[in-house]
Amino acid sequence: MDFELRRAREKLDKEQRERKQQAKKKIERERKAKEEAARQREAIEAEQRARRLDAVEAQLRADQQMAKNLLAGQGVMFSRILEPVPYPGPGDKIKLPPSCFTELSDQGAFDKGPMYFRLSVVLHNGTSEGNANKGSDKDGVTHSGVLEFTAEEGTVGLPPHIWNNLFPLDGSNTGTLIEVQYVRLPKGTYAKLQPQEAGFSDLPNHKAVLETSLRQHATLSQTEIITVRYGELTHKLCVLELKPASSVSVLETDIEVDIVGSGSASDTVNQHVLKPLVFGTTESGLVEEGNYVYYKFSVEDDLWHKIASEEGKIEVKLEADKNSGDTDLYISKLPLLFPTRHQHMWSSHDVGSKALILSTNDQSLGPGTYSVGIYGYKGKSSYQVSLAIQDNTEQKVGQRPISSVSAMDVDSVQCRNCRHHIPSRSIVLHEAFCSRHNVVCPHPGCGVVLRVEEAKNHIHCNKCGRAFHQAEMEKHMVVFHEPIHCSCGVVLEKEEMVKHQSSDCPMRMITCRFCGDVVQAGTSPLDVRDRLRGLSEHESICGSRTAPCDSCGRSVMLKEMDIHQIAVHQKS
Repeated sequence: MDFELRRAREKLDKEQRERKQQAKKKIERERKAKEEAARQREAIEAEQRARRLDAVEAQLRADQQMAKNLLAGQGVMFSRILEPVPYPGPGDKIKLPPSCFTELSDQGAFDKGPMYFRLSVVLHNGTSEGNANKGSDKDGVTHSGVLEFTAEEGTVGLPPHIWNNLFPLDGSNTGTLIEVQYVRLPKGTYAKLQPQEAGFSDLPNHKAVLETSLRQHATLSQTEIITVRYGELTHKLCVLELKPASSVSVLETDIEVDIVGSGSASDTVNQHVLKPLVFGTTESGLVEEGNYVYYKFSVEDDLWHKIASEEGKIEVKLEADKNSGDTDLYISKLPLLFPTRHQHMWSSHDVGSKALILSTNDQSLGPGTYSVGIYGYKGKSSYQVSLAIQDNTEQKVGQRPISSVSAMDVDSVQCRNCRHHIPSRSIVLHEAFCSRHNVVCPHPGCGVVLRVEEAKNHIHCNKCGRAFHQAEMEKHMVVFHEPIHCSCGVVLEKEEMVKHQSSDCPMRMITCRFCGDVVQAGTSPLDVRDRLRGLSEHESICGSRTAPCDSCGRSVMLKEMDIHQIAVHQKS
């Protein structure tokens, strides 16, 4: 009996202990559940607080950006994210879709003068690269004007200048968008530029060439690269500094421009460089086959006075090692900066050493800067080029008086072989000797008397009839009679090509008589009157600008100013 009671009591105690443990576990679970619920409630509240703070900060940023945009646009707020599309064209003016015209017009942007836009690359997170890189070099950010509103909706047309500055590395824009924002820019007063390679300062009046290029721009931004073209040459200049701001307008303003030295640390450049050549000195070097080496020299006014008075001549001499190769010598005067095989004013193609004498007999000679081109015709050639003045005063002072006795004696007889006049007393012996050792060239119009052993090497070109040594004929045929392709598409032989390049080629460089810039001539003008005046296409367009007459103040086209002065003011 006691055993059963004990067992029952033990069982009851065990059940009570189990119920107490279950109650404790339940209380613990409830406590943990309450704590977890409190933590979750606190996390939700914290997240809600953070969202409210982010919304407030975003609204604050939006308000600040709106105020900034209104301040930058002087009351006009315009911002679009568009897909960039390249289009060929000069300058920095973009093409926008027609909807942008409507939005800008509604805000009165056209009443505020020229429109300028800030262009920035949009990153994948939706922010512009200019905002992400504040305080850096502003990569992926530039400014522009607007050309027209004809782009497709959702796109913006970018010229090469803008495209290369926004995507400077590889030009790729896969999936990239551009933020276009309307801004107002101050007029520029100062700009410091640096050529990326040597040779820009060698351009004739290079600041005028730069000014002509900047006429196609509406803005300049610091650190951007601008491209300046001079004929077939291309020079890139980096904008180092601008005043009064890092981005300025270049429309209807006078800017002081400083051009500092080239940023290239190496002497090796992709384009030709003019090395200075001084009178009385000799320069030496090497030229590879098919390449050019260029020098320059200047004829000042005092030197030109000496040449014009026939007291001296300019001699450019080129000595080359026959064993190392062969060279050609070309000379041109500005605006032709780099003479070539088919574009030059003077040339020499002799085998071996060669020289060019420039005197007053050449109408093209005058004060100015000249370029000397040494062309590697065959093989790698070592050369020495010298520049000197041939003094004619000593020859005039020490010149022997002309003899009063005629060079042809009264009793002389003409040799039937060489056609020279020989004294009659020795004519028989002379003709016997002359007929054995000399021979006259039978080519029509030649008549050169040659030694018998030299006659076999004396030949004439079948095309032009010129006489050459047999060893020089191969070079003559290549230089003078091989067809040459001009950049304008014309194919001519050398002499005809030289005339074409100097007077007819639309790609030739001329100095405009109205603006003074060195520009491409272009084709013939459409106006017959301009063709009769001898104007080129550029001069016809440039001369259509008006300027006030100095006498009456009337606005007259530049190309008709001389006619106006004669017809109205009777000035010759």
